[in-house]
Amino acid sequence: MHQPADPGSSARAPDGRDSHVRVRGAREHNLRGVDVDIPRDALTVFTGVSGSGKSSLAFGTIYAEAQRRYFESVAPYARRLIHQIGAPKVDSITGLPPAVSLEQRRSSPGSRSSVGTVTLLSNSLRMLYSRAGTYPPGAARLDSDAFSPNTAAGACPSCHGLGRIHRTSEELLVPDPGLSIRQGAIAAWPGAWQGKNLRDILETLGHDVDRPWRELPAKDREWILFTEEQPVVTVHAVREADRIQRPYQGTYMSAHRYVMRTFSDSKSPTLRTRAESFLADSPCPVCEGRRLRPEALAVTFAGYGIAELAALALTDLDRVLAGASRDAEAGAEAGGEAGGEAARVLAEDLRSRIGPVVELGLGYLSLDRAAPTLSTGELQRLRLATQLRSGLFGVVYVLDEPSAGLHPADTEALLGVLDRLKTAGNTVFVVEHDLDVARHADWLVDVGPLAGEHGGRVLYSGRPESLAGVPESATARHLFAGREPVAAGRRVREATGTVRLSGVDRHNLRDVSTEFPLGVFTAVTGVSGSGKSTLVGQALAREVEERLAEADFPVRRLVEVDQKPIGRTPRSNLATYTGLFDVVRRLFTAAPEAKARGWKAGRFSFNVAGGRCETCQGEGFVSVELLFLPSTYSPCPQCAGARYNAETLEVRYAGLNIAEVLALTVESAAGFFAEVPAAARSLRALEDIGLGYLRLGQPATELSGGEAQRIKLATELQRLRRDHTLYLLDEPTTGLHPADVRVLLRQLHGLVDAGHSVVVVEHDMAVVAGADWVIDLGPGGGTEGGRIVAAGTPAEVAGTAGSRTAGYLMRALGKVPEGVPGPAGGLGQW
Repeated sequence: MHQPADPGSSARAPDGRDSHVRVRGAREHNLRGVDVDIPRDALTVFTGVSGSGKSSLAFGTIYAEAQRRYFESVAPYARRLIHQIGAPKVDSITGLPPAVSLEQRRSSPGSRSSVGTVTLLSNSLRMLYSRAGTYPPGAARLDSDAFSPNTAAGACPSCHGLGRIHRTSEELLVPDPGLSIRQGAIAAWPGAWQGKNLRDILETLGHDVDRPWRELPAKDREWILFTEEQPVVTVHAVREADRIQRPYQGTYMSAHRYVMRTFSDSKSPTLRTRAESFLADSPCPVCEGRRLRPEALAVTFAGYGIAELAALALTDLDRVLAGASRDAEAGAEAGGEAGGEAARVLAEDLRSRIGPVVELGLGYLSLDRAAPTLSTGELQRLRLATQLRSGLFGVVYVLDEPSAGLHPADTEALLGVLDRLKTAGNTVFVVEHDLDVARHADWLVDVGPLAGEHGGRVLYSGRPESLAGVPESATARHLFAGREPVAAGRRVREATGTVRLSGVDRHNLRDVSTEFPLGVFTAVTGVSGSGKSTLVGQALAREVEERLAEADFPVRRLVEVDQKPIGRTPRSNLATYTGLFDVVRRLFTAAPEAKARGWKAGRFSFNVAGGRCETCQGEGFVSVELLFLPSTYSPCPQCAGARYNAETLEVRYAGLNIAEVLALTVESAAGFFAEVPAAARSLRALEDIGLGYLRLGQPATELSGGEAQRIKLATELQRLRRDHTLYLLDEPTTGLHPADVRVLLRQLHGLVDAGHSVVVVEHDMAVVAGADWVIDLGPGGGTEGGRIVAAGTPAEVAGTAGSRTAGYLMRALGKVPEGVPGPAGGLGQW
């Protein structure tokens, strides 16, 4: 490892503590006995190609050890759990303060979670209404809980605080009224015996099951579908030729009752999805979607109800609060009521909490925005904003790619926030691919040189400017050489057709019209919240889906590749998602030992009983519940993560058992299965897209959103068709090192060269500069965005006045030297 002399590396701080975090012998995942010293009270960025081991060092080793020490200090109960969770594989870490982790969590927040609850801003807003709200004459003052839809005191009793209700109708339950009940008119009924049972009960009750549904009396149709009665009758089933059926007691359940019970109570995702297809989601008629009781909705502040303020973009909410604060201050100076001072104090406190969120480029969000609709990057930045108000000092903050999903203009604000955390007396560790963040660091730890088993070494630890002297570093090659467009030197392609969108009015898009060229690579840009994902993922996708059936429409197939997880538990993994696991199980089934024992493919599935480890039921992990802390996964104590029982692991293919095959990286597996065409094709597609470092059995819970998206893309690439396909991708370079970006873009440009169309929502200006066509939205986020600022070639958009993207794109095109700062407010105009 190259680590230049640091005058403070052996010194101690004035208070006697070690001035460095010193890691010795780190062996977590692919790390190879890493020794490294990292200064405290500094901003350190961990760099390296995807899969090099930087997260294993920052999160898997340093943060994991800090968490372990915390558990040891809490109570004997927690110390007992340490053995279940496991300690990181490291010889020692000294000089390590308490740590706070801000990861891009893969788990989805609950449906009741919102921007307000994540940031705790909702608490302040409720207090504002409780103490300083304007109440109707004679109304009693409400406690702050009465303004929360998540409490019994505040939730609308009709929708239980959700704001929406699920209802069904005759049209949904009986889609074809020309059929009789015997012919299956009631589509919502269950199939097989249970549906026949309900039909026989109706016949016993005297209803005509052979008459077309529309000809039945209205009152009978209403009772059959919606009655809450559950009559019990003796059913004399029709005798069949080959079966003797005895009378039985049957209980009737209406179609509505069956659908609602299945939707709310069934543990089967398939049954729930089927039940949901017979339901219509609509705003609650009692609270009109505002989630609260009438008495809470009647209270106002600055002329707004609490639901109205919660629906405003944070930038607009801040303006309302600023006006109310000025009015309250003016009223107090004129000798107004004491309540005016409470309004001013509470409004200013809420504004001070909104400030960091807006500063991080999230001012377009509203407090009532549901958390499950946020990206992992947005969630992490919301949590980061709350930390600025926490007042903590002397801790290590460990952040996971905080620039993910950020426009370069927003990244500048992020750097200011990281500096403030450091200035407050903290140490900041950031795992990051963004070169501007790396250049801004006080210290760099570069891990590599490549991914997986070809990485795991610290190539450099020191000040950023000295990384240039490390020839092995892929980061150095991009950090100092500048970034030319990925497709530099390539002639701009000519469009073969267009898809036109007219009058799009959705979310913050207002009457937007634009054209997407076909047969080319199109990049959609704009600051966070400007409407890019809405334009591409909703408006364009819907337009194309509706026109695919047209004979003269040039696009024959639409492929949307998003960053949603490929699974939400350790049971889902790379091999199962790509279909590779089916091939592997067939190979093991054909092994002599398996044939001799009469085992079928199911024996080698960890999802069914037989061959799997029953302690963890084939997951390889067990969930460890921690009091007052989130639950976590730890390796199964019985199979040590192998997923299978000992007998199943006795069967080998080419010298490896099935657990050892799942432990192979994609790169290693490509050599291992080189003579198996069905496996080789899948593995080659994964390698070509830069995922050779992933393990076949790597749980979905360990994959980033970017990795999940690239797995989906690789799955599509291996079944590439000749028909003109339109590929839509949302920020495909998220989580990628610049070297890996080139690998991915080679594949995407290859699709265009093969006659297909590619549209990407993208913030990486090197990618945008290599596009054929650019559509820039903005100029700002939320209500300040939602319109087309520029559309044209990269060079044309780079010269557009008023575009916040233009200056950064100009620099990526090489028209502005690297490192030259823009005017106040960023690189927007030159």
